[in-house]
Amino acid sequence: MPGAQPDLPWLGQPHTVAVPKRRSPAAVIGVCLGAVAVLVLGLVAIVALNRTETPLANPNFRDAPSSQDSPAPLPPGGAGAPASASAPSSETPSPTATGPQKVLKLADHPILQDPNAGLQNRVCTLPAWQSTQEGAEAFFTAASKCLDAAWGPFLEAYHLPFTPPALHFPTGASFETECGTIQVGIATAAYYCENNLYVPFRGLQTDQYGNNPGVYLALFAHEYGHHVQEVAGLMDAAWQKIYEAGQNSPAGLEMSRRKELQAQCFSGMFLGAHVDQGGTISRDMYNKAWNDQETRGDNTSRSHDHGTNAHYAAWWRAGATSNRIADCNTFAAPSSEVS
Repeated sequence: MPGAQPDLPWLGQPHTVAVPKRRSPAAVIGVCLGAVAVLVLGLVAIVALNRTETPLANPNFRDAPSSQDSPAPLPPGGAGAPASASAPSSETPSPTATGPQKVLKLADHPILQDPNAGLQNRVCTLPAWQSTQEGAEAFFTAASKCLDAAWGPFLEAYHLPFTPPALHFPTGASFETECGTIQVGIATAAYYCENNLYVPFRGLQTDQYGNNPGVYLALFAHEYGHHVQEVAGLMDAAWQKIYEAGQNSPAGLEMSRRKELQAQCFSGMFLGAHVDQGGTISRDMYNKAWNDQETRGDNTSRSHDHGTNAHYAAWWRAGATSNRIADCNTFAAPSSEVS
């Protein structure tokens, strides 16, 4: 038995051993059988004494993989712009490519399925807003780092090919993109195209909005939301539908509105996850961004591709209050909620 001492010789007085008497064969057989029985019982006893209640681990055993294809939800967050254009990506996933790939789906996209998935509550530290070209560049550069830190891990958890967008700060009356020449104006306070995010200072209307960093941040987060769509594959899938229907057809315009309103919801998610977390995104910034959303949308721009001002505000606020990406599934919403 484990821990037992070895048998010791008898240490008593010496004794003589008598000559054994001869036994009959039957007796000998009986003695032998008895000895065998004793030996067997002894082995059984030794085995029994060495057993423990904990089963031995199988070194080759491993837990079966989860039957769910989607990753575990990220920890949910708390808290309860003139829209710009975006364009389809010319990149299409290669069937032979390895590594993370876009998923060209809309309402059934993997990132939109988990009702508990949201952005982590994080600290975002931004420089004080200054209504100058240099001040805006510093502010948005810092904001892009916070957006990268928020959306990057989320998208990578779904095995999507995340890379940060390239930032550009045009200073002229127009600028060149892969989507064409863009004129700076009220409708182009910020612009996203093909993994590039443009923020022309002239389009921010700082003479009207002044020192309101929450307004500028929500605008910037909206355009970054288009990058989230691009990386995920939502952007390409939406543009495929728009092209099939025709950009100016009722169906094409509705798909455009769904795409834009989802970027609104993503913008709200970002501010909702970062307000009051100890950084510089304050409750005042959040409240001003909240109120500003009602001033934006198709009622203001007289277009039909972004959603009414009421819907523009509603989808932003849905993301800001719940911080649940499933609540940003504009592609599954009824037409009455994306008009």
